[in-house]
Amino acid sequence: MVASVSLFASLAPYLVSALLLFLLLEQLSYHVKKRNLPGPLFVTPIIGNVIALLRDPTSFWIKQSVMANTSVGLSTNYLIGKFIIYIKDAKLSNIIFSNIRPDAFQLIGHPFGKKIFGEHSLIFMFGEDHKSVRRQVAPNFTRTPLSMYSSLQQTVIMRHLRQWKESFSGGSRPVSMRQLIRELNLETSQTVFVGPYLDKEVKNSIRDDYNLFNRGTMALPIDLPGFAFGEARKAVSRLVNTMVGCTRKSKAKMATGENPTCLVDFWTHSIVAQNPPPPHSIDEEISCVVVDFLFAAQDASTSSLLWAVVLLESEPEVLRRVREEVASFWSPESNEMITADQLVEMKFTRTVAREVLRYRPPASMVRHVAVSDFPLTESYTIPKGTVVFPSLFDASFQGFTEPDRFDPDRFNETRQEDQVFKRNFLTFGIGSHQCVGQRYALNHLVLFIAMFTSVFDFKRVQSDGCDDIVHIPTMSPKDGGMVFLSSRARASP
Repeated sequence: MVASVSLFASLAPYLVSALLLFLLLEQLSYHVKKRNLPGPLFVTPIIGNVIALLRDPTSFWIKQSVMANTSVGLSTNYLIGKFIIYIKDAKLSNIIFSNIRPDAFQLIGHPFGKKIFGEHSLIFMFGEDHKSVRRQVAPNFTRTPLSMYSSLQQTVIMRHLRQWKESFSGGSRPVSMRQLIRELNLETSQTVFVGPYLDKEVKNSIRDDYNLFNRGTMALPIDLPGFAFGEARKAVSRLVNTMVGCTRKSKAKMATGENPTCLVDFWTHSIVAQNPPPPHSIDEEISCVVVDFLFAAQDASTSSLLWAVVLLESEPEVLRRVREEVASFWSPESNEMITADQLVEMKFTRTVAREVLRYRPPASMVRHVAVSDFPLTESYTIPKGTVVFPSLFDASFQGFTEPDRFDPDRFNETRQEDQVFKRNFLTFGIGSHQCVGQRYALNHLVLFIAMFTSVFDFKRVQSDGCDDIVHIPTMSPKDGGMVFLSSRARASP
């Protein structure tokens, strides 16, 4: 025992020196990568500034954006051993999106995304593998499938609106719209993507696993039992297994010649007719992509629908015009669906939806990692291994006419700012990884706006900081959208 203590005492100076050398090299490495870009002068050893990020994500990213104002639209930081670059300038963000390839950038979705989403996620695919899956997925978001999805979406939306009407339309107490909309979106995405193959028990387990996933994305990446990140990884694995079961049932059903009734049916219907089946069409690979869709449809749509309520309440004239247009096509008392043609003809309501997505893009940033050194500007090369954060939010306020103003008319047929400033409207991304389900997402937002504003009058509860943005994990108003609801329609279909 005495000998061990003596040995440790003799080694202690060397161990301390080695630790200090490591910490010094870590700081030097950060500054070499940082060069003359703005960023903290000193970063906490090993963990960097991750505590500040987890404590207040909104404040952290605002500071990064402010720092980026002082340079070429870039700022730096350090998070758990990873050097990061925040990109505020829309032109530079476009360069990142346009260079997702094996020798430039890889989309990761989360700094430790592969551990959560798994190897088969569409997020991490490159080249021919990515193109192969996209070719299979794209037909599932064309006119005929979208028309079927629209009917399913409306059925779920109206069921939830009726529940809200029964529970909250007295107007005696305010309700947080975020949780209500989150439940609506969870059922909508489940129904549209794999609806016929889920029973009530499985739907409840999916809800629990989504909650675990959300907590894990906002936590330290400690992949151990009992820690939020580790539990999130296991939750995703369970979700994939659930979708594997749905995919198998769908393939069996489509092999009998039945008609598709959900997204996975449209996908497997095209596969069972091919011999041999196309690449990347085994059950697990399809299931991983369906889980990707579920994640995107859940949190992104919750953010968009919630901001639609908040912004329409603050803009009475826009709300009046929406109601006037919708009423010319559809009424809650009609006991009919909004048809695909009517949905297209609701042009002002669609511009409102697009402006909601510009003004408050659900995913404020899309994370990438530099696969190799990449010359981003004449004066700065992004080092290999850097995690890059192109800001969709900042890009949305560049170029557009009076960008700080909520103005749906910017997207009308006369002004066409969605085309004039196309490279700044990055809500759905650009390039090879542009969101394949964007038409579905936009239809969902238009349908919700049309039906919600026709069924309800709503009044916001004003409080200090209620409109402040928080990330949980997508952008949301700080108060969760507290409103008083009162019934507007005499009857609901």
